[in-house]
Amino acid sequence: MDKVKAKKKYGQNFLKDDTVLSRIIQSMPNNNNHIVEIGPGLGDLTKNLVKCKDVTAYEVDTDLFTILKTKFATPIENGSLTLVHTDVLEAWDKQKSLHDSKYDLIANLPYYIATNIILRAFEDDACEHIIVMVQKEVAEKFSANERDKEFSALGVISKLCSKESRILFDVPPESFDPPPKVISSILYIKKDMSKKMDKDFNSFLKACFQQPRKKLSKNISSIISKDTILSLFEELGISDNIRPHEVSSSLYSQIYTKAIINGRKQNSTE
Repeated sequence: MDKVKAKKKYGQNFLKDDTVLSRIIQSMPNNNNHIVEIGPGLGDLTKNLVKCKDVTAYEVDTDLFTILKTKFATPIENGSLTLVHTDVLEAWDKQKSLHDSKYDLIANLPYYIATNIILRAFEDDACEHIIVMVQKEVAEKFSANERDKEFSALGVISKLCSKESRILFDVPPESFDPPPKVISSILYIKKDMSKKMDKDFNSFLKACFQQPRKKLSKNISSIISKDTILSLFEELGISDNIRPHEVSSSLYSQIYTKAIINGRKQNSTE
């Protein structure tokens, strides 16, 4: 391995397990999509990806970017690898998409921004599949179903915006250098390309789950009047005692549409 010390500020844990790397490659969809990698690190996953398809890799660390330019000089020269030195979140802010054609996001994500990256990938119209290494707890939230204790706003978004979301397998700490203090998981998501993420809906969900153990009606009373909640719950057949994790994604969508969107329309006509 290159003599590079992992930097805590970038959440770096370099994946070194060849078995895990092979399993990630085997999990890739059989399609013609481009590949985008975020945080290639020392390039262990990258060298496997470029054998399969053309890759665009985003690396924020200047030291690693320099190493990668040398290590992958040939694929960079022949165009099979495009290496971008930037903060990927800033790249999304500037260009809305990480690639100009349909792509699959395949990466070992830094824990501290993994959730944000996945949510941005949901917003990116060009991204079709998400296959990422994340903290197991995060993977469980994105793949959870209603009534699971892990079900949260992330699970609702995942269910509404994807055709499939599941954990492929877990990865132990010893597969990394340095080893993290938690178990990691490979999260697989196949987006529903016909669905769009609504940032206002995300804000609505944050209110719904702000106190997960409280009643849903109590949580959303901060943004919806009590009279509207009572009427809406009766119309949709929702118990006043129901907790946030017990409500299906489709019901959340209906509550949002009827209480928030329809409320805006009514106010705009008054």
